[in-house]
Amino acid sequence: MTVEMLTEITNVEFGKMINAAAATLAANAEKINKLNVFPVPDGDTGTNMSLSMASGAQYERDVLETDISALAKATAKGLLMGARGNSGVILSQIFRGFANSVEGKQTLSARDLADALMSGAQTAYKSVMKPTEGTILTVIREAAAQANQSAKETDNVVALMADVTQAAQIALNKTPDLLPVLKEVGVVDSGGQGLMFVLQAFYQVLSDNFDEEAIQAPDNAELDQMVKKLHAGAQADANLSPDDIEYGYCTEIMVQIGQGTTFDHDFDYDTFYQHLAQLGDSLLVINDDEIVKVHVHTENPGEVLSWGTHYGSLVKVKVDNMRDQQQAVIDAQRAEEAKKSRLQMTAPVSDTAVITIAAGDGVAALFKSLGVHTVISGGQTMNPSTADIVTAIEKSGAKKAIIVPNNSNIFMAAEQAKEISETPVVVVKTRTIQQGLTAMLGYNPNADLSDNAENMLDMIGDVKSGQITHAVRDTTLNGQKIANGDYLGIVDGEIVVNSNKLFTTAENTVKSMLDDESEIVTIIFGEQAKARDAKKLAEFIQSIDEDIEVEVHDGGQPLYPFLIAVE
Repeated sequence: MTVEMLTEITNVEFGKMINAAAATLAANAEKINKLNVFPVPDGDTGTNMSLSMASGAQYERDVLETDISALAKATAKGLLMGARGNSGVILSQIFRGFANSVEGKQTLSARDLADALMSGAQTAYKSVMKPTEGTILTVIREAAAQANQSAKETDNVVALMADVTQAAQIALNKTPDLLPVLKEVGVVDSGGQGLMFVLQAFYQVLSDNFDEEAIQAPDNAELDQMVKKLHAGAQADANLSPDDIEYGYCTEIMVQIGQGTTFDHDFDYDTFYQHLAQLGDSLLVINDDEIVKVHVHTENPGEVLSWGTHYGSLVKVKVDNMRDQQQAVIDAQRAEEAKKSRLQMTAPVSDTAVITIAAGDGVAALFKSLGVHTVISGGQTMNPSTADIVTAIEKSGAKKAIIVPNNSNIFMAAEQAKEISETPVVVVKTRTIQQGLTAMLGYNPNADLSDNAENMLDMIGDVKSGQITHAVRDTTLNGQKIANGDYLGIVDGEIVVNSNKLFTTAENTVKSMLDDESEIVTIIFGEQAKARDAKKLAEFIQSIDEDIEVEVHDGGQPLYPFLIAVE
């Protein structure tokens, strides 16, 4: 194999490397998500790493300096602020170590690149209290070790990265041998796979073999999520006047390519895209062999529809007046600010703000009723970033803060927020919504941070957490054969029950949680269950022991028909 010759990485190559890594992770996020060990619908490693890297790439693009030192520092800062989930945080630490190593450098030699990867590996290991082999840590360590060896033998950064990617792939393939649960399920480590995509993108850029077109059009199903993020950012600015919106109509179409009576153009992505780009902004075009989906902000939605009909049959059309929508945002924001103003006159903010992460309006209301100041919408599949948590702390206006994450995959982002924030912060490491609600029973707004943290942690010692969800693939885990679509009963992180019936799974899960000391059972039903289902489950529990007190709440949480707490 012929290897390109390049002895120096300049700002041009580095910028391409970072942005290629972000694009590659975005294109492969769902593939990484599916490597989740548990076959549940909340695999989010790919999503977390993709969004984290996207933040790093954005910071890198915003830097005006052209030296590698500044670009690497900006990338690391962007990753730090955008880090989501433990995988995103570890990725941010790899680039933090990388940036520290290249400080003051204009360009990178093969030796510099190797030293930076080694520094990244060391920093990542130090960031984890109990490093586990068979994870992303193993992959970066083996990749860095190979970089160090290769730098002794070559000054060609392309050859070095070829060796690095090969070593990383070997390390990734060995992760099931280091973590038995990966071997049982038949997957490699998801975080390690995400890092593999980053390193491959680096190599492809340096070898001038990066195929931008291959990742330009992600899977068709991703457009809706991309549009939601686009609009979330746009609507966040309530100070924007509707009159300042240049293109007033948010237009979405779906075209069945090559079908219908109006079809007279063979589909070509570049031709199709370029014409639409002249009609407005915020353009997203995603296609497969049969369907093309379009999102664009324009002043002439009719022209967008007409262009689509040349390529096939319109199967979906949606046009929204964004000026009217923006006015509604402004009106709602003013109403909310007025409401807050009235509340502050009678109920000043406590010196301590409790900030938690949860999904579902009902669950959020439960936390608020127990004294939580801010509920960040998120949790499974929607891990908040470090910046999200820091912003919540700052906006609280409190002198000190307590973070209640309710998910072990948010621990590291919460700890990073604690380090960044100028406000004193403690993190009460609750792993589930049930633990978080129970912990709040130990919260005292007049106590100091350390006493509150101790009391809240003491409260969760006696609560068992049960979750009912469904499997998203066939697998075998801990000897249990699980079929795609089965309902799963998970108790404190272990799958204890699976069947093809929701209520049977819920019954058997509860039975596994009850013992002679059980006194209170709390049932929180979600979007995929109804009040009558929860009532039926409550009656079943009391048929087992009529002395058990059962509470039922409408949580509105996604993915989990039932959250069950036994105390």
